[in-house]
Amino acid sequence: MKIGLIYSRVRFEEKQIITALERRGVAHDLIDDREIVFNLTPQYDGHPEKQHGVKFVRPEKFLQYDVALDRAMEFTRGLYALQILNSWGVRTVNRASVVAVCGDKLLTTAALSQHNVPSPRTEIAFTPEAALEAIENMGYPVVIKPIIGSWGRLVAKINDREAAEALLEHKAVLGHFLHEIFYLQEFIAKPGRDIRLIMMGDEIVSAIYRSSAHWVTNTARGATAQPCPLDAALETIARNAARAVGGGFLAIDVIEDPQRGYLVNEINPTPEFRGSETATGADIPNKLIDYLIQVASGKS
Repeated sequence: MKIGLIYSRVRFEEKQIITALERRGVAHDLIDDREIVFNLTPQYDGHPEKQHGVKFVRPEKFLQYDVALDRAMEFTRGLYALQILNSWGVRTVNRASVVAVCGDKLLTTAALSQHNVPSPRTEIAFTPEAALEAIENMGYPVVIKPIIGSWGRLVAKINDREAAEALLEHKAVLGHFLHEIFYLQEFIAKPGRDIRLIMMGDEIVSAIYRSSAHWVTNTARGATAQPCPLDAALETIARNAARAVGGGFLAIDVIEDPQRGYLVNEINPTPEFRGSETATGADIPNKLIDYLIQVASGKS
């Protein structure tokens, strides 16, 4: 058993995973994604394996691994690395297809809707004018989000028409093509918290409340974590959400709506788990190694 761990920076989570691998005697290599050059046309290869700190990677380099674990911090960097590895026949956690869906809020919501997994009302517009009409139709307040992004960055609550017009104009002037997709979501008066579940396949490894006085309940924005008890409805919606996007090592974010109950808000395909581990005592790194072994054996 040998694991290739692709990383951008050794954070808390990567340190925990590396320590667990070492303690269990699992062979592994650390692969810095800032140094990799993937050779997609090896028939033209003329590079040495390493030159000036850059590693030129041919398919056989990764075919030595039973499974590769993606811990890239940048979504597109991780996604394209996984797409290359999957094209070479390398098993990965997660699969590129899963990361492509979960890393894009539009695709996540579409997958949840296709599989009848409850989620907040969401509408997509392609122009500021259409977005303003959609916002007015939904009623204030409305939440606007970038379709790609994490840690609650560039997420905004729009309280009135003046704010909507200003924010939509700002996004249009920014010019990046991703800002031309207006992802609009109803604002839900959640009870000062949301729920984050860490999953590996169908197993729920941990569940926490993320509580904050701010409406964005994200630990990266200062929310505090406490254990969340599981009930049958929460387990069901988490497993259905994971299956809807293809499964894997995922963080499922759930909102409690006063009338409709649990709604899946977002799914993270490269979870940070410091808050979950600290609050619940779950041994997530060792659970992850167990899951990697399952994937490597073709059982998951």
